Amino acid sequence: MKRSVLIRALLGLACYVLLVPETTAQFTLSAEVRPRSEYRHGFKKLFDTDSQDAAFFVEQRTRLVTSYQDSKTEFLVSLQDVRIWGSERQIYKPNTGVSSNFSSVHQAWGRYHLSNSFAVKAGRMELDYDNARFLGNLAWAQQARSHDALIFEYRDSTSSLDIGAAFNQDANTPEFAKLTNTFYNQTGNYKTMQYAHFHKNFNKGGLSALFLNNGLQGPQDSLGNAETRFSQTLGLIGTLNVSKIKLELEGYYQFGKDGANREISAFLLGASATTNITGKTSLTLGGDYLSGTSLSDTKNRSFNPLYGTNHKFYGFMDYFYVGNASAQMGKTIGLINPYAKFKFGIGKGKALLAHIHHFLSPVTIYSDPEARSGDLSSSLGTEVDLVFNANLSETTNLKVGYSQLFATESMQQIKGGNPDNTQNWFWVMMTFKPTLFKSK
Repeated sequence: MKRSVLIRALLGLACYVLLVPETTAQFTLSAEVRPRSEYRHGFKKLFDTDSQDAAFFVEQRTRLVTSYQDSKTEFLVSLQDVRIWGSERQIYKPNTGVSSNFSSVHQAWGRYHLSNSFAVKAGRMELDYDNARFLGNLAWAQQARSHDALIFEYRDSTSSLDIGAAFNQDANTPEFAKLTNTFYNQTGNYKTMQYAHFHKNFNKGGLSALFLNNGLQGPQDSLGNAETRFSQTLGLIGTLNVSKIKLELEGYYQFGKDGANREISAFLLGASATTNITGKTSLTLGGDYLSGTSLSDTKNRSFNPLYGTNHKFYGFMDYFYVGNASAQMGKTIGLINPYAKFKFGIGKGKALLAHIHHFLSPVTIYSDPEARSGDLSSSLGTEVDLVFNANLSETTNLKVGYSQLFATESMQQIKGGNPDNTQNWFWVMMTFKPTLFKSK
């Protein structure tokens, strides 16, 4: 469906709701404009030389979101446009070869309530569970993340159960020519995925359990057929409030086969404790251990957080698990990540966040990996992240961030670049998020 046709349909539905005030349904139309400027001098990768210019750009996300709900049915459609300022010419005209297609449908799903407890949901949607460690909507990235899936849902007063499934095919072969095989020629995505997520609330906390079966496309044979290689992940996430301290514990185990058909045996352990120091100041102390693959390993022992919001956990400069490898000779090293996070309330609607991460490798890093000689320090470096957050109004938010990484020779060995240079990142983001219309 063309974007203009979809927009007209949404506006037509809004007009219908306005003209029929007695409707028992609720219709909401909202929008978001979120430009973010970034100065990158060592973001994701160590800066090599000071004679090289840093990156600077402004990227903007624009959304138009409509939702509808009645006694049995819900739907949501979120149109999204992501672009870097200047990537479109000042004089825009479609179908002339001088413009690009930036727009997409970020979400488009419907939910039908079979009863008060059971529902079925289908379409393109965000999957965001627990702390977003393994299944998250990646809200920080302007494009975010969504899945094409079918979910059966159960809800009661204290628990929830979601059972979901997805099966993907690319459009390289058009629909009318899809007559044989199901080869999926799309990189960076699963071919098929099934999961179950259960959550239970208790008086002083909660417990979640997750199982995910992830199927990646293997290579084709001479007939065009191809196997699907499956990995499985089991996870437990628990929270407990003890006096004035909130504890969070989580553990994941991963097994099966990876995309290269290697056997997987990997794990993640995480723990944190959060307490209020004063009414407006809180402190979180914690750590993560993500297993890695040493040069002597024949199995893949590197835990993969797959579809989580990794930016939230492993430092805001995105050195780990954000589309960039941390490996020696093709083997991901894993990560040990002790951290301290402070939140200072500095007035109504304003706060300052300060995060400190110290990164270490759980496997040996060598100065000469091929000879496996020259053991380097397990310390990769220390990152400091500062974020100022201000709610300027009910619909407008301002965030300003600065991060700096103090890297070691070991980080240089797995990332390249020069650790002696200044590695920093500065950004400013404005978010305008008004509700344009909401029916009574």
